[in-house]
Amino acid sequence: MANLQLSLAITSNPRTRPIIDGRVKPDGIDFIMTVLGPAEMFWRQLSFAEFDVSEISMSELMMIRSRGDDRFIGIPVFTTRRFSNPALLVHTHAGIDGPADLKGRRVGVPEYVQTAALWSRGVLENEFGIAPRDMTFFMERVPERSHAGAIGFVAPPGVTINQIPPEKSIASMMLAGELDAYMAYFRKHGPDMIDRSDVDLEAHPDIKPLFADPAAEAARYYKKTGIYPINHGMAIKRAVFEREPWVVLNIIKAFIAANDIVEAERSEHAAYHFETGLVPADYRKALATPLISYGLKANRKVLETAAKFSNQQGLTPRVMPMEELFAPNALES
Repeated sequence: MANLQLSLAITSNPRTRPIIDGRVKPDGIDFIMTVLGPAEMFWRQLSFAEFDVSEISMSELMMIRSRGDDRFIGIPVFTTRRFSNPALLVHTHAGIDGPADLKGRRVGVPEYVQTAALWSRGVLENEFGIAPRDMTFFMERVPERSHAGAIGFVAPPGVTINQIPPEKSIASMMLAGELDAYMAYFRKHGPDMIDRSDVDLEAHPDIKPLFADPAAEAARYYKKTGIYPINHGMAIKRAVFEREPWVVLNIIKAFIAANDIVEAERSEHAAYHFETGLVPADYRKALATPLISYGLKANRKVLETAAKFSNQQGLTPRVMPMEELFAPNALES
């Protein structure tokens, strides 16, 4: 019997490359692959449902499901994770030396509803007492090419979101002193249908991290909470799942196999440094610790925290249960 052909939209990173280059193939499935950046991918999928299987913003999946949009059902494969809060950057002349100084400030964001911004706001509010209503937001992506526009998002009560005009960008406004800080900055590389900022702000002398030691802040948050934030998951069209429910488990197995390859390659590359005897023992232990796992059981706490943040911030009217987000046959994965 011929394999089932499914269109797949995916970003390129070390964990997805074994799928992209064909080293790993899900049993019974041939992917017709489109490799995209997340901004364009999510806009196209939310607007036009172009792909049978796609990466998806976890924040946006929760939002559309809470509104009764059931076109997609989640697969517990998480291709992108990041500590977003330590990535907050500020203008050096804005007088911002810590989270408390963000009150009353102008904050740029590519997409208010994106998961990285959800995590940043959630950590600011729950760890430092700075709520979204305490800041004024400026969103770069225009309504006709944004995820917010695709899902009909409007600002929650008490939250101010201004539109950055088309002739400007987060980068230009930061460097002009028209913004004090930004979160979840996305620098475009090459042709980009969605984003406009093309400056490496992290390397600019007028820009500095909100936290003097971002890595230490990430470690503090992880030690306290055990949470390594999830940004992107995978989703399948519900119509495809209802016809062929077996594909979900086969896709999970394929991504686990791809992740195993990446872990083995990482260990192999690191072994060269270990053999020199110059790498401290605690570094070896850290490098030997797997950071990424798939399936719902290992990631439930992180996802449930994101769901609580989403409801707290007014993006969803209730805390979305995992059973409404993910495929029924993947709930025990």
